Amino acid sequence: MLVALDESEHSFYALEWTLNHFFAPNVGHSFKLHVIHARPSPASLLGMGEIGSGEFVTLMETDLKRTATWTIEKAKAMCSDKSVDDVSMEIVEGDPRNVLCDAVDRHHATILVVGSHGYGLVKRAVLGSISDYCAHHAHCTVMIVKRPKLKH
Repeated sequence: MLVALDESEHSFYALEWTLNHFFAPNVGHSFKLHVIHARPSPASLLGMGEIGSGEFVTLMETDLKRTATWTIEKAKAMCSDKSVDDVSMEIVEGDPRNVLCDAVDRHHATILVVGSHGYGLVKRAVLGSISDYCAHHAHCTVMIVKRPKLKH
């Protein structure tokens, strides 16, 4: 089982949901858990590889590494809190769509779990939907976990 993470609360909810439903204590499970964080490259965020000063790109690279490390450390803590110790954590640089589909193949995953940001039609058209892409291209079952809306 592969769980995709970014730094959003939506992806951490998907991890928590997975831990609660597939790795409950005292329940036998047949899954090996892999958690993967796709870290964008500075060039992909800038749109073109040659834009920006060297110092700016270095600062951006440092920030991306820090965010990736924070994301994985939080995931480790969540797994540990649920007594799920047999888990692998991975940070891969690249477009999340490609990183996740490649990871499915590399780990022979039978299930890919992704969180849903809940974008509407316009935002999804502009920003793209990683979960939609994976649902159509990953060679396994894709579970899209939506975080419940909070009632006021």
